[in-house]
Amino acid sequence: MIVERPADLRRKKILAHGFMIIFLILILFPFLSVISISFRLGNFATGDLIPRNPTLEHWVLAFGFDYTRPDGTVVEPPYPVLLWMWNSIKIGVIAGLGVLAIATISAYAFSRIRIRGKGTLLDGLFLIQMFPTTLALVAIYAIFDAMGEISPLLGLDSHVALILIYMAGVTLHIWTIKGYFDGIDTALDKAAAIDGATPWQTFRFIFLPLAVPMMAVVFVLAFIGFINDYPIASVLIRSEDKMTLAVGSRLYLNEFRYLWGDFAAAAILSGLPITVVFLIAQRYLVRGLSDGAVKG
Repeated sequence: MIVERPADLRRKKILAHGFMIIFLILILFPFLSVISISFRLGNFATGDLIPRNPTLEHWVLAFGFDYTRPDGTVVEPPYPVLLWMWNSIKIGVIAGLGVLAIATISAYAFSRIRIRGKGTLLDGLFLIQMFPTTLALVAIYAIFDAMGEISPLLGLDSHVALILIYMAGVTLHIWTIKGYFDGIDTALDKAAAIDGATPWQTFRFIFLPLAVPMMAVVFVLAFIGFINDYPIASVLIRSEDKMTLAVGSRLYLNEFRYLWGDFAAAAILSGLPITVVFLIAQRYLVRGLSDGAVKG
């Protein structure tokens, strides 16, 4: 039996802590740089990491208020950041709940109900989902451009159309929840059937409460993906008042001017909804991820 000397243990401990510190610095440096830019005077991407003369101008403008500079100049907000954030939250929540409802019901059907050819159907949906959405942007634009002639709600520049496209990416979440349902003992189904419960009652009163942690994981992952999406939203949404925060932020950096400070403040605000949703669902996330790793 080899016993390590205290000096060797101390050296390994120092190396481990040093590695963790360097790793955290590499991860946090871009975020700290963005925070620094949001507090600098002017709209410059380069400068000291700790601003010499910090200002709240970019943050005040991001929250939609006029800012009065020391020289008396009044600066108005260039873009409606809070409106963009509301659009992102609204679309993300509605699309996330829609995906969650479809995925949960479909996963239960694929897991517990006998359906002819369901394995082939699941594999086919999964293969279709493997293709990147960006490859279908031209087709998506053409489809919804034509549908807009029938109803403006289903055409371009519509939040409804964007939500429908987001909900189309439900296959991966069906697989996730199905794997969780597959790990639940079939004795629960038989016991419920003996008590006279229908398949819907079994799903509603037995499987649904058990799946709350996994459902929280699916909703958070879907919400994060939707609120950060840029390619699809940039193709469908054109009006400034209907843009999401991810799409609208690009207006700060155009060929005529680069508002780096305002962009940095808006970029940090974009993480606020994700943080709030994560904090609300965090008590379910650890359990859902661990159960999914074991049962899936």
